[in-house]
Amino acid sequence: MATAQTETVNAGADKIKLGFAVVVVIAALAGFYSLGNQGAWVQWAVLLAGLIIAAVVFFSSEMGKELIRFAHGSWDEVKKVVWPERKESFQMTAYVFGFVLVMALFLWLTDKTLEWVLYDLILGWRS
Repeated sequence: MATAQTETVNAGADKIKLGFAVVVVIAALAGFYSLGNQGAWVQWAVLLAGLIIAAVVFFSSEMGKELIRFAHGSWDEVKKVVWPERKESFQMTAYVFGFVLVMALFLWLTDKTLEWVLYDLILGWRS
């Protein structure tokens, strides 16, 4: 039972954190547009400060921590990938281009054959 209450309290606190982060982003945008007569540096400083504060609040929530864990896990998986050598990359690219060329030729010939059969032989429109 204590675990369920702890999760509920954490979920409620996370919702408050996420709501606060959204409010800070909206306030930063409002500050950016309302401080137009103060100069571009002030506008951008307010916007950047608001976005940084919102990011800190977001990443302190459980959802932000899960996003960080996901990013770390994804990066670990990318490290495990065996990337092809330069020669192999060029060979595979050449195979793809060759296949595309052969398929384009096949489809063109099929189209022209069907055009000939339908328009010349069956309908007789090009006689």
